[in-house]
Amino acid sequence: MSRVLIVDDAAVDRRLAGGLLRKLEDIEPLYAADGNEALSILEKEQPDVVVTDLQMPGMNGLELTEIVRHRFPYIPVVLITAHGSEEIAVQALQKGAASYVPKRLLAQDLAPTVASVLQIAQSARQEQRLLRSLIQTESYFELENDTSLIAPLIAFLQQALGRMQLGDGTDLIRISVALREALVNAMYHGNLEISSTLLDDNPQEFYRLVEERRRQEPYASRRVRLRSKESRQEVVYVISDEGPGFDPSSVPDPTDPANLEKSSGRGLLLIRTFMDEVYHNSLGNEITMIRRREPPAGAPPG
Repeated sequence: MSRVLIVDDAAVDRRLAGGLLRKLEDIEPLYAADGNEALSILEKEQPDVVVTDLQMPGMNGLELTEIVRHRFPYIPVVLITAHGSEEIAVQALQKGAASYVPKRLLAQDLAPTVASVLQIAQSARQEQRLLRSLIQTESYFELENDTSLIAPLIAFLQQALGRMQLGDGTDLIRISVALREALVNAMYHGNLEISSTLLDDNPQEFYRLVEERRRQEPYASRRVRLRSKESRQEVVYVISDEGPGFDPSSVPDPTDPANLEKSSGRGLLLIRTFMDEVYHNSLGNEITMIRRREPPAGAPPG
């Protein structure tokens, strides 16, 4: 049985909408006379869909839509719009409403619109239930030396982090920054063998050399490889290049005030700061980065 919360300050209109929805199979209408009552019912009952009039005293449909989106993100809102409220309806759709029905077409369109939104919402909730059963994901990428591939790759990996709930928005940004630095290092300094000190001394020459070597052998055929493994406990990234490698200990300490404004070593500083564990292979052409889930507040260490 799906429950639909109907919000309208006019009792006649509430019952009309409820009667139209009862024509659908397994639908139970709930009723609220205003936005505040609707929020109280949402807290207690968790309906599957909210159908709300736009123009109501106190909290209008636009304000209710915004609150529902932030507090109950998996409960869609369907608007009932009257002539003259088109501008507010557009704002509400932009703020998160799932669909709308003009009041003059209520008898014709309300039931099929709600049925359609219900089907989509139920599918999304089922996906969330399924994702709670997801234990581990792995992926493998082989990239040419083109930094324009890094942003879409990171967006893909962020989705995997989100599915595993391995951090909040700030965590995802910090992990993504570390990933970008490691991938750029692998392309520029690993495969193309261009020193970061050149970026400090002559940025224009640095990027000219990047474009030249991207088309020049043996650099052009080299690839960057990324392996990722995400679980509920941690994410592990292994990034390797086909360059000759380097000695990580030879990089100037970027935390030294004398070196802090230099480009060389900046990437490693960010990587080591944002990840829990970082190490290179013996050749220096492969980096492993590990980020672990933060323990719950108040949890005992270890």
